[in-house]
Amino acid sequence: MKSLFRPALLCLATLLILGGCSSPQVSMYAKEKPTLDLTSYFNGTIDAYGIFTNRSNEVVKRFKVVMKASWVVKDGKRVGTLDEDFFYSDGTTQKRIWTLTETAPGVFTGTADDVVGSATGLMAGNALNWKYTLALPVDGTVYNVQFDDWMYLMDDKVMINRAQMSKFGIYLGEVTLAFYKR
Repeated sequence: MKSLFRPALLCLATLLILGGCSSPQVSMYAKEKPTLDLTSYFNGTIDAYGIFTNRSNEVVKRFKVVMKASWVVKDGKRVGTLDEDFFYSDGTTQKRIWTLTETAPGVFTGTADDVVGSATGLMAGNALNWKYTLALPVDGTVYNVQFDDWMYLMDDKVMINRAQMSKFGIYLGEVTLAFYKR
């Protein structure tokens, strides 16, 4: 039994390492158009429609988001507020208020009450990649779930968002959103 365990463990470790190496980098999208200007797109009112799919690709939740977004300059840095109201298909609602700060050209940090620590965002071309941990309540228990969140600007009104969720490196599901700027 011991002789079978070590090769299996080594194979699993190799797969996890190789899987981590295959992630796209935001720099791959540097030449893509239209160029995303986060402070321009997330300014005003934006509607979003989304679904959450589990790891079997079953849609388990549908929702709408109404976002009111604005930016100011504080201490020489652009700081944005994204005030999001979620309306779920089961009748429940949720509010999340993000505070985004541009720390360098194309580099952002973000905080919200249910984000553990802060989110880091990198932007290039038409793409933005956020990485963060969200405290996600499920059936009375809160789980810290990692998000790998990709946004792609399609035109001046539409952005597509895909976010993969994982816990301990295990894929849990995906959130897909379509944003429409009014």
